[in-house]
Amino acid sequence: MTVTTEHTAALRQICARFQAVIIHHDAQHLHVAAQAEVLEALSEALRFACPQTLHTECWPAARLEQARQAAPQAAAEPPPASLRSQADAAPADDNAPAALFIREMLLLALQRRASDIHLEPYAGRYRLRLRIDGVLQEITPPPAGLGNQIGARLKVMGKLDIAERRLPQDGQCTVQCGGQPLALRLSSLPTLYGEKLVLRLQQGPQQAPDMAQLGMTPEALACFRRVLAQPQGLILVTGPTGSGKTVTLYSGLKQLNSPAHNLCSVEDPVEIPVEGINQTQVNPKAELSFARILRALLRQDPDIIMIGEIRDAETAEIAVNAAQTGHLVLSTLHTNSTTETLVRLNQMGIEGYLIASCLKLVIAQRLVRRLCPHCRTRSPEAATLPPGSPGGPLFPWRAAGCHHCCAGYYGRTGLYEMLVVTPEIQQALTRQATVQELAAIARHQGQASLLHVGLALAAEGTTSLEEVYRVVGAQDG
Repeated sequence: MTVTTEHTAALRQICARFQAVIIHHDAQHLHVAAQAEVLEALSEALRFACPQTLHTECWPAARLEQARQAAPQAAAEPPPASLRSQADAAPADDNAPAALFIREMLLLALQRRASDIHLEPYAGRYRLRLRIDGVLQEITPPPAGLGNQIGARLKVMGKLDIAERRLPQDGQCTVQCGGQPLALRLSSLPTLYGEKLVLRLQQGPQQAPDMAQLGMTPEALACFRRVLAQPQGLILVTGPTGSGKTVTLYSGLKQLNSPAHNLCSVEDPVEIPVEGINQTQVNPKAELSFARILRALLRQDPDIIMIGEIRDAETAEIAVNAAQTGHLVLSTLHTNSTTETLVRLNQMGIEGYLIASCLKLVIAQRLVRRLCPHCRTRSPEAATLPPGSPGGPLFPWRAAGCHHCCAGYYGRTGLYEMLVVTPEIQQALTRQATVQELAAIARHQGQASLLHVGLALAAEGTTSLEEVYRVVGAQDG
């Protein structure tokens, strides 16, 4: 018999419904591949529509997904007129259940302002979570039978090796979602019940914020601007991963960005491209480390240098030397408080007198969720505060949650602890003072701790007391 266009299109529609792939089709034979659980139902459906001899093969989901993605679109025969409008609107592969679920998942993540998507396999089920304002929120997961297909399709989108399930992999891609380009960074990790996938979302090009948008108090903002205006020295921003340190650095660079300054940065990776800044990305495969790039930057006649993170003693030494020789250096460090930062540099091999001579400002920061202004209410009862807390009674605010927010919160703002290196701090550094001694000097100078700044925000209703304790802890006084 002759294989007609209408007949082929009908077979493809049936195979698409069962997530199957046509391997070969001629006048006598039809070869198809599908997952084991749908083979019987697929065979029954095809026997009514296919007079040729039917041959079926059992393929894993990853191989099926690879075959669907590799199928050349140009080689596809045109569908009959009755199916043409539907095919033009959405190709059969894009109507597959896995593709539809991924599309809906990404749209939901954008609507809820999620930064990450976690797809986690467990025994007989999947868990799906979105990180919204820094906190993971569980949402409706995919059906257990669809999880492998979703994972395989995501790996193909991220250009990962779908046959490799024993080793972690990283990839990236850009998709159209809601009419806007959406950049995805995909990471896979083998777990007990399969591969866990995490997607980092970035919608459109990020912009460096203005300093006034960071959420600093007027006093802290004035202090930051004053130190940035100095011709040389070292400014450090500290805090855990995800606390907004890099954004704070970019806001400072934006303030300094002008044709009169040669601004250079070394980052891993470059998170926000900024016009006017010479940004270099670390590349371990090419043996391009922080230290090697920094040594090269110092020969590029820089005025201002931004180091994404001080990770080792060599990088710390170069940063301190640059700050002492006429450059303004901005960087980050993973410490919990401003005074711990001073001791950490000493532990990395930097002498106290060198730290005292070049360090100008240390900023410790955290991000707290903002209460929803539409559903927040103030408690009539005063809260019990940790000993030594400033101010009078605090009547906390809470939000029950509404259609405007996520669990009572919408967006985030920063908490900032500022330590200006004064002559008293310099003397303490020279004599190798402990963290406790440095903290006592900072309090004597009137430094507001992260907890005190958070309590002030809780009192005015910007955030909740529970959120402050979650991020900072109740004992940070």
